[in-house]
Amino acid sequence: MESSTPSKIQRIIYATYLIAALDITLLFVQFSVTPYLAKKLGFDTLWFGYLQTTVGVIQLLGGPVFGRFADVFGARAALSVSSLASVVYFLLLAAADSTFMLFLHKLPAVFMHALPGAQMVVADLSPSEKRADALAKLGLCFGIGMIAGSSLGGTLSTRYGEKLTAYVAAGGSLISVLLVLNFIPKHTKKHNAKEDNKKGAGSVFSLGEIIRLMKFPGVAKTFTVKIISGLPSGVFQVMFSIIAMNFFQLQPQQNGYLMAYFGVVQMVIQGAVIGRLTSKYSENFLLLLAVGMSSMVGLGQALTTNIFQFCFVAVPMMFSLSVFNVITDSMLTKSVPASDTGTMLGLCASVQSLLRTIGPTIGGFLYESYGVASFGYIQFTVNASVFSLLLLSQRNTIQKS
Repeated sequence: MESSTPSKIQRIIYATYLIAALDITLLFVQFSVTPYLAKKLGFDTLWFGYLQTTVGVIQLLGGPVFGRFADVFGARAALSVSSLASVVYFLLLAAADSTFMLFLHKLPAVFMHALPGAQMVVADLSPSEKRADALAKLGLCFGIGMIAGSSLGGTLSTRYGEKLTAYVAAGGSLISVLLVLNFIPKHTKKHNAKEDNKKGAGSVFSLGEIIRLMKFPGVAKTFTVKIISGLPSGVFQVMFSIIAMNFFQLQPQQNGYLMAYFGVVQMVIQGAVIGRLTSKYSENFLLLLAVGMSSMVGLGQALTTNIFQFCFVAVPMMFSLSVFNVITDSMLTKSVPASDTGTMLGLCASVQSLLRTIGPTIGGFLYESYGVASFGYIQFTVNASVFSLLLLSQRNTIQKS
Protein backbone atom coordinates (compact mmCIF):
# COMPACT_ATOMS: atom_id res chain seq x y z
CA MET A 1 0.00 0.00 0.00
CA GLU A 2 1.59 3.23 -1.19
CA SER A 3 1.55 6.86 0.06
CA SER A 4 -0.46 6.19 3.21
CA THR A 5 -0.06 8.38 6.25
CA PRO A 6 0.67 6.80 9.65
CA SER A 7 -2.77 7.87 10.91
CA LYS A 8 -4.50 6.18 7.96
CA ILE A 9 -2.50 3.01 8.49
CA GLN A 10 -3.45 3.06 12.17
CA ARG A 11 -7.14 3.39 11.27
CA ILE A 12 -6.88 0.38 8.97
CA ILE A 13 -5.21 -1.66 11.71
CA TYR A 14 -7.93 -0.69 14.22
CA ALA A 15 -10.62 -1.68 11.70
CA THR A 16 -8.83 -4.99 11.20
CA TYR A 17 -8.85 -5.60 14.95
CA LEU A 18 -12.60 -4.92 15.02
CA ILE A 19 -13.26 -7.34 12.15
CA ALA A 20 -11.13 -10.02 13.84
CA ALA A 21 -12.94 -9.53 17.18
CA LEU A 22 -16.32 -9.87 15.47
CA ASP A 23 -15.24 -13.01 13.62
CA ILE A 24 -13.96 -14.65 16.82
CA THR A 25 -17.15 -13.65 18.63
CA LEU A 26 -19.23 -15.47 16.01
CA LEU A 27 -16.89 -18.47 16.13
CA PHE A 28 -17.50 -18.87 19.86
CA VAL A 29 -21.24 -18.35 19.39
CA GLN A 30 -21.05 -21.38 17.10
CA PHE A 31 -19.12 -23.33 19.75
CA SER A 32 -22.10 -22.81 22.04
CA VAL A 33 -24.39 -24.41 19.48
CA THR A 34 -22.66 -27.27 17.66
CA PRO A 35 -21.83 -29.74 20.49
CA TYR A 36 -25.30 -29.50 22.01
CA LEU A 37 -27.02 -29.71 18.62
CA ALA A 38 -24.87 -32.73 17.80
CA LYS A 39 -25.91 -34.37 21.08
CA LYS A 40 -29.58 -33.78 20.25
CA LEU A 41 -29.04 -35.46 16.87
CA GLY A 42 -27.60 -38.55 18.58
CA PHE A 43 -23.85 -37.97 18.09
CA ASP A 44 -21.55 -39.80 20.49
CA THR A 45 -17.95 -38.73 21.22
CA LEU A 46 -16.59 -40.63 18.20
CA TRP A 47 -19.04 -39.10 15.73
CA PHE A 48 -18.45 -35.64 17.15
CA GLY A 49 -14.76 -36.30 16.51
CA TYR A 50 -15.58 -37.12 12.88
CA LEU A 51 -17.45 -33.82 12.60
CA GLN A 52 -14.47 -31.88 13.93
CA THR A 53 -12.16 -33.80 11.62
CA THR A 54 -14.30 -32.76 8.67
CA VAL A 55 -13.80 -29.09 9.56
CA GLY A 56 -10.07 -29.64 9.96
CA VAL A 57 -9.73 -31.28 6.53
CA ILE A 58 -11.76 -28.56 4.84
CA GLN A 59 -9.74 -25.72 6.37
CA LEU A 60 -6.47 -27.59 5.88
CA LEU A 61 -7.17 -27.59 2.14
CA GLY A 62 -8.36 -24.00 2.10
CA GLY A 63 -5.69 -22.32 4.25
CA PRO A 64 -2.73 -22.18 1.84
CA VAL A 65 -5.00 -21.31 -1.11
CA PHE A 66 -6.59 -18.50 0.91
CA GLY A 67 -3.13 -17.15 1.77
CA ARG A 68 -2.06 -17.11 -1.88
CA PHE A 69 -5.40 -15.56 -2.84
CA ALA A 70 -4.78 -12.76 -0.33
CA ASP A 71 -1.25 -12.17 -1.66
CA VAL A 72 -2.47 -12.02 -5.26
CA PHE A 73 -5.85 -10.28 -5.06
CA GLY A 74 -5.46 -8.28 -1.85
CA ALA A 75 -6.80 -8.17 1.67
CA ARG A 76 -10.23 -6.75 0.86
CA ALA A 77 -11.12 -9.53 -1.57
CA ALA A 78 -9.84 -12.25 0.75
CA LEU A 79 -11.63 -10.99 3.85
CA SER A 80 -14.85 -10.39 1.88
CA VAL A 81 -14.86 -14.00 0.66
CA SER A 82 -14.26 -15.21 4.23
CA SER A 83 -17.12 -13.15 5.68
CA LEU A 84 -19.57 -14.15 2.95
CA ALA A 85 -18.69 -17.80 3.52
CA SER A 86 -19.46 -17.29 7.22
CA VAL A 87 -22.94 -16.04 6.36
CA VAL A 88 -23.65 -19.24 4.39
CA TYR A 89 -22.04 -21.35 7.13
CA PHE A 90 -24.35 -20.03 9.87
CA LEU A 91 -27.48 -20.16 7.70
CA LEU A 92 -26.78 -23.84 7.00
CA LEU A 93 -26.22 -24.40 10.74
CA ALA A 94 -29.64 -22.88 11.43
CA ALA A 95 -31.16 -25.32 8.94
CA ALA A 96 -29.29 -28.37 10.28
CA ASP A 97 -31.90 -30.89 11.44
CA SER A 98 -30.11 -34.12 10.53
CA THR A 99 -26.66 -35.68 10.58
CA PHE A 100 -26.19 -34.96 6.87
CA MET A 101 -27.07 -31.26 7.27
CA LEU A 102 -24.75 -30.87 10.26
CA PHE A 103 -21.87 -32.16 8.15
CA LEU A 104 -22.98 -30.16 5.10
CA HIS A 105 -22.93 -26.84 6.94
CA LYS A 106 -19.18 -27.25 7.50
CA LEU A 107 -18.36 -27.00 3.77
CA PRO A 108 -18.18 -23.17 3.57
CA ALA A 109 -15.40 -23.34 6.18
CA VAL A 110 -13.00 -23.90 3.25
CA PHE A 111 -13.19 -20.12 2.67
CA MET A 112 -13.45 -19.01 6.32
CA HIS A 113 -10.02 -17.67 7.27
CA ALA A 114 -10.72 -14.21 8.69
CA LEU A 115 -8.05 -14.41 11.39
CA PRO A 116 -5.19 -15.28 8.97
CA GLY A 117 -6.50 -12.50 6.70
CA ALA A 118 -6.40 -10.04 9.59
CA GLN A 119 -2.91 -11.26 10.53
CA MET A 120 -1.78 -10.57 6.96
CA VAL A 121 -3.04 -6.98 7.10
CA VAL A 122 -1.33 -6.37 10.45
CA ALA A 123 1.91 -8.04 9.29
CA ASP A 124 1.94 -5.94 6.10
CA LEU A 125 1.34 -2.63 7.87
CA SER A 126 3.47 -3.03 11.02
CA PRO A 127 7.28 -2.63 11.23
CA SER A 128 9.25 -5.87 11.51
CA GLU A 129 10.53 -5.08 15.01
CA LYS A 130 6.98 -4.51 16.27
CA ARG A 131 5.31 -7.37 14.40
CA ALA A 132 5.09 -9.79 17.32
CA ASP A 133 3.44 -7.13 19.49
CA ALA A 134 1.00 -6.21 16.68
CA LEU A 135 0.09 -9.86 16.14
CA ALA A 136 -0.34 -10.25 19.90
CA LYS A 137 -2.95 -7.47 19.84
CA LEU A 138 -4.96 -9.70 17.49
CA GLY A 139 -4.86 -12.21 20.32
CA LEU A 140 -6.42 -9.48 22.48
CA CYS A 141 -9.23 -9.41 19.93
CA PHE A 142 -9.42 -13.18 20.31
CA GLY A 143 -9.96 -12.76 24.05
CA ILE A 144 -12.67 -10.17 23.52
CA GLY A 145 -14.37 -12.44 21.00
CA MET A 146 -14.09 -15.42 23.32
CA ILE A 147 -15.80 -13.52 26.13
CA ALA A 148 -18.52 -11.94 24.01
CA GLY A 149 -19.16 -15.01 21.85
CA SER A 150 -19.24 -17.52 24.68
CA SER A 151 -21.53 -15.39 26.83
CA LEU A 152 -23.81 -14.45 23.93
CA GLY A 153 -23.90 -17.96 22.48
CA GLY A 154 -24.52 -19.64 25.81
CA THR A 155 -27.32 -17.23 26.74
CA LEU A 156 -29.04 -17.31 23.33
CA SER A 157 -28.75 -21.09 23.03
CA THR A 158 -30.15 -21.67 26.53
CA ARG A 159 -33.05 -19.21 26.25
CA TYR A 160 -33.99 -19.25 22.56
CA GLY A 161 -32.48 -22.41 21.08
CA GLU A 162 -29.76 -23.25 18.58
CA LYS A 163 -31.62 -22.08 15.46
CA LEU A 164 -32.04 -18.44 16.52
CA THR A 165 -28.46 -18.38 17.78
CA ALA A 166 -27.24 -19.43 14.33
CA TYR A 167 -29.34 -16.73 12.66
CA VAL A 168 -27.84 -14.08 14.95
CA ALA A 169 -24.37 -15.28 13.94
CA ALA A 170 -25.29 -15.04 10.25
CA GLY A 171 -26.41 -11.44 10.81
CA GLY A 172 -23.10 -10.69 12.51
CA SER A 173 -21.24 -12.06 9.49
CA LEU A 174 -23.16 -9.68 7.22
CA ILE A 175 -21.96 -6.79 9.38
CA SER A 176 -18.42 -8.12 8.97
CA VAL A 177 -18.79 -7.98 5.16
CA LEU A 178 -19.78 -4.31 5.37
CA LEU A 179 -16.83 -3.47 7.62
CA VAL A 180 -14.39 -5.13 5.22
CA LEU A 181 -15.77 -3.31 2.16
CA ASN A 182 -15.72 0.08 3.90
CA PHE A 183 -12.46 0.04 5.86
CA ILE A 184 -9.98 -2.43 4.32
CA PRO A 185 -8.00 -1.24 1.25
CA LYS A 186 -7.74 -3.41 -1.84
CA HIS A 187 -4.04 -4.02 -1.21
CA THR A 188 -1.96 -3.65 1.94
CA LYS A 189 1.39 -4.54 0.36
CA LYS A 190 3.82 -2.29 -1.49
CA HIS A 191 3.37 -3.59 -5.02
CA ASN A 192 5.41 -2.88 -8.06
CA ALA A 193 4.93 -3.83 -11.68
CA LYS A 194 7.57 -6.53 -11.64
CA GLU A 195 5.94 -8.31 -8.70
CA ASP A 196 2.47 -7.98 -10.20
CA ASN A 197 3.63 -9.49 -13.49
CA LYS A 198 4.92 -12.51 -11.62
CA LYS A 199 1.57 -13.10 -9.96
CA GLY A 200 -1.19 -14.48 -12.13
CA ALA A 201 -4.47 -16.01 -11.04
CA GLY A 202 -3.10 -19.49 -11.65
CA SER A 203 -0.42 -18.95 -9.00
CA VAL A 204 -3.12 -19.10 -6.30
CA PHE A 205 -3.15 -22.88 -6.72
CA SER A 206 0.61 -23.28 -7.17
CA LEU A 207 2.03 -25.97 -4.92
CA GLY A 208 5.49 -24.90 -6.05
CA GLU A 209 5.02 -21.46 -4.45
CA ILE A 210 4.20 -23.08 -1.13
CA ILE A 211 7.13 -25.50 -1.32
CA ARG A 212 9.43 -22.57 -2.17
CA LEU A 213 8.61 -20.88 1.12
CA MET A 214 9.50 -23.98 3.10
CA LYS A 215 13.07 -23.73 1.74
CA PHE A 216 13.83 -20.38 3.38
CA PRO A 217 16.24 -20.64 6.35
CA GLY A 218 14.55 -21.58 9.61
CA VAL A 219 11.09 -22.10 8.14
CA ALA A 220 11.06 -25.91 8.08
CA LYS A 221 12.44 -26.11 11.64
CA THR A 222 9.90 -23.66 13.06
CA PHE A 223 7.07 -25.41 11.24
CA THR A 224 8.12 -28.76 12.64
CA VAL A 225 8.13 -27.34 16.18
CA LYS A 226 4.75 -25.68 15.57
CA ILE A 227 3.19 -28.99 14.52
CA ILE A 228 4.78 -31.38 17.01
CA SER A 229 4.62 -29.14 20.08
CA GLY A 230 1.14 -27.90 19.19
CA LEU A 231 -0.38 -31.33 18.59
CA PRO A 232 -1.13 -32.36 22.22
CA SER A 233 -2.69 -29.02 23.16
CA GLY A 234 -4.55 -28.99 19.83
CA VAL A 235 -6.07 -32.38 20.59
CA PHE A 236 -7.15 -31.17 24.03
CA GLN A 237 -8.70 -27.99 22.60
CA VAL A 238 -10.65 -29.92 19.98
CA MET A 239 -12.05 -32.24 22.62
CA PHE A 240 -12.63 -29.60 25.28
CA SER A 241 -16.32 -29.04 24.46
CA ILE A 242 -16.92 -32.76 25.08
CA ILE A 243 -14.75 -32.72 28.21
CA ALA A 244 -16.63 -29.69 29.56
CA MET A 245 -19.99 -31.32 28.87
CA ASN A 246 -19.24 -34.87 30.04
CA PHE A 247 -16.29 -34.72 32.46
CA PHE A 248 -16.97 -31.35 34.13
CA GLN A 249 -20.77 -31.66 33.64
CA LEU A 250 -21.21 -28.06 32.46
CA GLN A 251 -24.43 -26.71 30.96
CA PRO A 252 -24.31 -24.39 27.89
CA GLN A 253 -24.51 -21.23 29.98
CA GLN A 254 -21.87 -22.45 32.45
CA ASN A 255 -19.62 -23.37 29.53
CA GLY A 256 -20.10 -19.85 28.23
CA TYR A 257 -18.93 -18.39 31.55
CA LEU A 258 -15.86 -20.64 31.46
CA MET A 259 -15.01 -19.47 27.93
CA ALA A 260 -15.47 -15.88 29.11
CA TYR A 261 -12.96 -16.54 31.92
CA PHE A 262 -10.50 -17.87 29.34
CA GLY A 263 -11.11 -14.73 27.33
CA VAL A 264 -10.24 -12.43 30.24
CA VAL A 265 -7.01 -14.33 30.85
CA GLN A 266 -6.23 -14.19 27.12
CA MET A 267 -6.85 -10.44 26.98
CA VAL A 268 -4.48 -9.74 29.86
CA ILE A 269 -1.74 -11.91 28.39
CA GLN A 270 -2.05 -10.67 24.81
CA GLY A 271 -2.65 -7.04 25.64
CA ALA A 272 -0.34 -6.42 28.59
CA VAL A 273 2.26 -9.20 28.75
CA ILE A 274 3.45 -10.37 25.33
CA GLY A 275 4.38 -6.91 24.04
CA ARG A 276 6.63 -6.32 27.04
CA LEU A 277 8.22 -9.75 26.72
CA THR A 278 9.00 -9.31 23.01
CA SER A 279 10.68 -5.95 23.72
CA LYS A 280 12.99 -7.49 26.34
CA TYR A 281 13.69 -11.04 25.20
CA SER A 282 14.58 -12.74 21.92
CA GLU A 283 12.00 -14.76 20.02
CA ASN A 284 14.12 -17.91 20.37
CA PHE A 285 14.11 -17.54 24.16
CA LEU A 286 10.34 -16.94 24.24
CA LEU A 287 9.73 -19.99 22.05
CA LEU A 288 11.77 -22.09 24.47
CA LEU A 289 9.85 -20.62 27.41
CA ALA A 290 6.47 -21.37 25.83
CA VAL A 291 7.34 -24.99 25.02
CA GLY A 292 8.79 -25.61 28.48
CA MET A 293 5.77 -24.12 30.22
CA SER A 294 3.45 -26.16 27.99
CA SER A 295 5.03 -29.36 29.27
CA MET A 296 4.36 -28.29 32.87
CA VAL A 297 0.78 -27.36 31.96
CA GLY A 298 0.29 -30.88 30.60
CA LEU A 299 1.28 -32.33 33.94
CA GLY A 300 -1.15 -29.99 35.68
CA GLN A 301 -3.96 -31.01 33.34
CA ALA A 302 -3.31 -34.68 34.03
CA LEU A 303 -3.74 -34.12 37.76
CA THR A 304 -6.89 -31.97 37.43
CA THR A 305 -10.08 -33.54 38.76
CA ASN A 306 -12.58 -30.65 38.90
CA ILE A 307 -13.41 -27.38 37.18
CA PHE A 308 -11.91 -25.19 39.92
CA GLN A 309 -8.52 -26.86 39.58
CA PHE A 310 -8.75 -26.50 35.82
CA CYS A 311 -9.41 -22.76 36.11
CA PHE A 312 -6.11 -22.48 38.02
CA VAL A 313 -4.20 -24.48 35.39
CA ALA A 314 -5.82 -22.39 32.63
CA VAL A 315 -3.66 -19.32 33.41
CA PRO A 316 -0.26 -20.86 32.48
CA MET A 317 -2.02 -22.83 29.73
CA MET A 318 -3.27 -19.64 28.05
CA PHE A 319 0.11 -17.97 28.54
CA SER A 320 2.06 -20.77 26.87
CA LEU A 321 -0.43 -21.07 24.00
CA SER A 322 -0.49 -17.31 23.38
CA VAL A 323 3.28 -16.87 23.41
CA PHE A 324 3.82 -19.99 21.30
CA ASN A 325 1.36 -18.98 18.57
CA VAL A 326 2.45 -15.32 18.38
CA ILE A 327 6.17 -16.07 18.36
CA THR A 328 6.03 -18.86 15.76
CA ASP A 329 3.83 -16.75 13.46
CA SER A 330 6.16 -13.78 13.84
CA MET A 331 9.28 -15.88 13.20
CA LEU A 332 7.77 -17.46 10.09
CA THR A 333 6.57 -14.22 8.50
CA LYS A 334 9.98 -12.64 9.09
CA SER A 335 11.65 -15.59 7.37
CA VAL A 336 10.00 -14.95 3.98
CA PRO A 337 9.71 -11.91 1.64
CA ALA A 338 7.00 -9.35 2.47
CA SER A 339 5.14 -10.31 -0.73
CA ASP A 340 4.56 -13.82 0.65
CA THR A 341 3.33 -13.12 4.18
CA GLY A 342 -0.26 -14.03 3.25
CA THR A 343 0.77 -17.45 1.99
CA MET A 344 2.92 -18.02 5.06
CA LEU A 345 0.08 -17.09 7.41
CA GLY A 346 -2.23 -19.34 5.39
CA LEU A 347 0.22 -22.18 6.02
CA CYS A 348 0.27 -21.29 9.73
CA ALA A 349 -3.51 -21.52 9.75
CA SER A 350 -3.22 -24.89 8.02
CA VAL A 351 -1.08 -26.15 10.89
CA GLN A 352 -4.02 -25.46 13.21
CA SER A 353 -6.33 -27.12 10.69
CA LEU A 354 -4.03 -30.14 10.56
CA LEU A 355 -4.25 -30.42 14.33
CA ARG A 356 -8.04 -30.20 14.14
CA THR A 357 -8.02 -32.84 11.39
CA ILE A 358 -6.12 -35.53 13.23
CA GLY A 359 -6.95 -34.26 16.73
CA PRO A 360 -10.55 -35.48 17.00
CA THR A 361 -9.67 -39.02 15.98
CA ILE A 362 -6.75 -39.16 18.40
CA GLY A 363 -8.73 -37.33 21.08
CA GLY A 364 -11.81 -39.54 20.77
CA PHE A 365 -9.67 -42.66 21.11
CA LEU A 366 -7.73 -41.30 24.11
CA TYR A 367 -10.89 -40.08 25.84
CA GLU A 368 -12.74 -43.37 25.44
CA SER A 369 -9.76 -45.61 26.19
CA TYR A 370 -7.63 -43.79 28.78
CA GLY A 371 -9.66 -40.87 30.13
CA VAL A 372 -9.05 -37.14 30.36
CA ALA A 373 -5.72 -37.47 32.20
CA SER A 374 -4.09 -39.03 29.12
CA PHE A 375 -4.22 -35.68 27.28
CA GLY A 376 -2.09 -34.05 29.95
CA TYR A 377 0.50 -36.80 30.22
CA ILE A 378 1.02 -36.85 26.45
CA GLN A 379 1.39 -33.06 26.36
CA PHE A 380 3.97 -33.22 29.14
CA THR A 381 6.01 -35.91 27.40
CA VAL A 382 5.94 -34.39 23.90
CA ASN A 383 6.73 -30.82 24.96
CA ALA A 384 9.44 -31.87 27.39
CA SER A 385 11.12 -33.69 24.49
CA VAL A 386 10.77 -30.70 22.13
CA PHE A 387 12.09 -28.38 24.85
CA SER A 388 15.19 -30.55 25.28
CA LEU A 389 15.87 -30.63 21.53
CA LEU A 390 15.38 -26.86 21.16
CA LEU A 391 17.70 -26.18 24.10
CA LEU A 392 20.35 -28.46 22.61
CA SER A 393 19.97 -26.80 19.19
CA GLN A 394 20.36 -23.30 20.62
CA ARG A 395 23.45 -24.30 22.59
CA ASN A 396 25.04 -25.78 19.47
CA THR A 397 24.27 -22.59 17.54
CA ILE A 398 25.89 -20.45 20.25
CA GLN A 399 28.99 -22.66 20.31
CA LYS A 400 29.37 -22.50 16.52
CA SER A 401 29.07 -18.71 16.51
